[in-house]
Amino acid sequence: MTSTKNDVKALREAARIMREDPLRTGSLIRFPDYGQVVMTGDMHGHHRNFERLQRYADLEHARARHVVLHEIIHAEHTGPIGDDSSVELIVRAARWKIDFPEQVHFIQSNHEMAQFTGKEICKGGRIVNYDFDCSLQRIYGNGADDVHEALREFIAAFPLAARTANRVFLSHSLPNLADLATFDTTIIDRPLAHDDYREGGHAYVMVWGRYHPPQLLEKLARAFDVDFFICGHQPQEFGSAVLHDRLIILASDHNHGTFLPFDLKKSYTIEGITRLIRPLAAIA
Repeated sequence: MTSTKNDVKALREAARIMREDPLRTGSLIRFPDYGQVVMTGDMHGHHRNFERLQRYADLEHARARHVVLHEIIHAEHTGPIGDDSSVELIVRAARWKIDFPEQVHFIQSNHEMAQFTGKEICKGGRIVNYDFDCSLQRIYGNGADDVHEALREFIAAFPLAARTANRVFLSHSLPNLADLATFDTTIIDRPLAHDDYREGGHAYVMVWGRYHPPQLLEKLARAFDVDFFICGHQPQEFGSAVLHDRLIILASDHNHGTFLPFDLKKSYTIEGITRLIRPLAAIA
């Protein structure tokens, strides 16, 4: 059986590192104007793509490279209840953060937030939170409650977004147009509060939004002082999509999954940065 004590310790240590991240202001990571960022899409327990990402990143030798992770949990699977391997993947990701504290970064997503708050998510006729909890029990036995509490501390430490000096905004998603009138764009400048996570709260609407017409993206670009956005959240059969010359959507959770590495010093057009999208399957 997996070592409960060691995994609890790892999750809490990774949470502490995130809370004390020198690149973090409030709920926003501000990347420097040098090096590289590797942005991912939803991972959903895809161990093979995670391993490919680690090989590409080669963080031990690429010390100015940053990796942004989100939506690691709630694997797509058709196995029995309690067979969600994303439990193990999120612990692996936490250990990667400990190994490379200045280079591995997490941002908040709707699935991680739902696991933290207890909001049920149904996919394919299954309550994925229930599958996840059953997997915790299967893997950790009597220690499952301790791991669950450490996971909640870990997820609560996630910032909401990241911004680069060359004007790119990285987040799991963006608010819907209907929520924009009441959405507090300054949420990224402060720590998240309890009400931000509740249904309808500012963090909640940011990670759950799916309707992003041009006028919304234009307003958010001005509010966040960026040129365009890179997100996940919306499934992409072929790994990526571009909306309205403002929003790139990535998916990293299947065999056509992608990632996007880009330099922090260069200026990009949407066409230029889109050409940098790479398939994870191409990583040997």
